[in-house]
Amino acid sequence: MSKAVILIIEDDPDIQELLSLSLSKEGWNLLQAQTGEEGLKILNSKKVNCILLDIMLPEMDGLKVLKKLKEIDQCKNIPVIMTTAKGEESDIITGLELGADDYVVKPYSPKVLVARIRVALRRQEDNIDASVTAWRQGEIKLDAARHAAFCGETRLDLFATEFALLKHFLSNPEIVFSRNQIIAAIHGHDYPVTDRSVDVQILGLRKKLGKAGDMIETIRGVGYRFRISNE
Repeated sequence: MSKAVILIIEDDPDIQELLSLSLSKEGWNLLQAQTGEEGLKILNSKKVNCILLDIMLPEMDGLKVLKKLKEIDQCKNIPVIMTTAKGEESDIITGLELGADDYVVKPYSPKVLVARIRVALRRQEDNIDASVTAWRQGEIKLDAARHAAFCGETRLDLFATEFALLKHFLSNPEIVFSRNQIIAAIHGHDYPVTDRSVDVQILGLRKKLGKAGDMIETIRGVGYRFRISNE
């Protein structure tokens, strides 16, 4: 996706310039906003493929922006990478619970950020690949080509990472995966995401699945597996 459109929501002009120099070398088209309000206005009028979102923004902070953009239909499946100087676990977990797909803590390496954007774009491409089959286990159905998931007749409102998690579990039932294996399957090998981050995202997915969430079983001391039957 060499012509991908990346929206940068960042109020620091020096960081904006650094990101512009680094990301433009990848052939990506860049859109820039210095406030959350400006970023949301862009999202309502233009199509983007990935969002870099600073948490410490003036007036409306990045977490509020994230919550609002996930309420915009055309933005629900756009990968969001939070960029923040706040590296506390509580801040990271809050961002993940609101639907962020990833986070990087300042100061960060532009090369690392580029690698993470590539992963996010590749995952987005995989989700819309029409050659990918659909899966069904019990009441849960997932159609990767349509990027749609259902529990019974109810369409699930999943964030991009939750959709990727569900796809991974449905396509690999009854197999026990460690947290590291899950991270590798969703983000790629050697991807720096904590075990706690995986737990938070799986907890969010379980909640959205309702009673069917019990099909995602915790294997104590190992990881998780998706049981074919939840009886």
